[in-house]
Amino acid sequence: MKPVEKHALDAADAGSAGVTRPVRRLYDHLIGMAHGLEAIRTAVVYPVDVPSLAGAIEAGAAGLIVPVLVGPEAKIRAAAREAGIDLAPYEIVTAEHDDDAAAVAVAMARARRVQALMKGALHTDVLMRAVVDRDRGLRTARRISHVFAIDVPHYARPLFITDAAINVRPTLGEKRDIVQNAIDLATLLGIEEPRVAVLSAVETVTETLPATIDAAALCKMAERGQIRGGIVDGPLAFDNAISADAAHAKGIRSPVAGASDILVVPDLEAGNMVAKELEYLADARIAGIVVGARVPIVLTSRADGTLARLTSCAIALLLAHAATGT
Repeated sequence: MKPVEKHALDAADAGSAGVTRPVRRLYDHLIGMAHGLEAIRTAVVYPVDVPSLAGAIEAGAAGLIVPVLVGPEAKIRAAAREAGIDLAPYEIVTAEHDDDAAAVAVAMARARRVQALMKGALHTDVLMRAVVDRDRGLRTARRISHVFAIDVPHYARPLFITDAAINVRPTLGEKRDIVQNAIDLATLLGIEEPRVAVLSAVETVTETLPATIDAAALCKMAERGQIRGGIVDGPLAFDNAISADAAHAKGIRSPVAGASDILVVPDLEAGNMVAKELEYLADARIAGIVVGARVPIVLTSRADGTLARLTSCAIALLLAHAATGT
């Protein structure tokens, strides 16, 4: 799959004053990339409430996935009745509980009966426990990580934040995989040589702030070819990673500062707070995907709406087809 022109969607949906509106910029771009691709069979894990079931069904109606509903049939049908959804066209695979549903869905992916997983109304740790199981899970040689794909109204390009959902306090080696996973995803989605900002509280390597030391090491790893495909700089604070004016005021010269595509956070707590703050205070549109496993995993918050689920499914579709070269 050939990536589209770098930042092809940067100027999309700009207002007359050049300020982007909080609409469907990223989603529309991804739908354009996915046009003509065959929908992927996706195990929807434990869709026993209206938001998770309706999101999967709408993604199916959009031609992104073929939902395979995995969970307790009675609860799935109850959610369907509440939402007014006819389940006749959809396959239901019975599993008694949420952990059973996760195990069954992972087994289906291992057997290549589905090409992706989608989180339903279960906790992330329940699903991921089955995914990372060393004997029966979906591990690969690469560390599994999560990437938020975010459309921020006042930022000129899509923004990717990692890892804010899977790796709690990643080591340096794990951060290397997290960075590479995000670069590979951004490249697939049309960003040529993405700019990666490794975040901390300050811009200088400081002994008492371990994240700054990891940031410096990651930059050297990129310089030595241990991380490929992107431009990596850090440590950078959030302000100068995003704002060229802030970087200039602090005397920072960097090809990444003020033009970041990917923000690599020190730990899960920091990343989750940044992503949710952008969503709820800056009216950003947010999607989530797990990469580094055998199949892509759509992982959104239970509070996310339909657009977040559709955007995440579009990313999963592109990843699945890229993996098979179709």
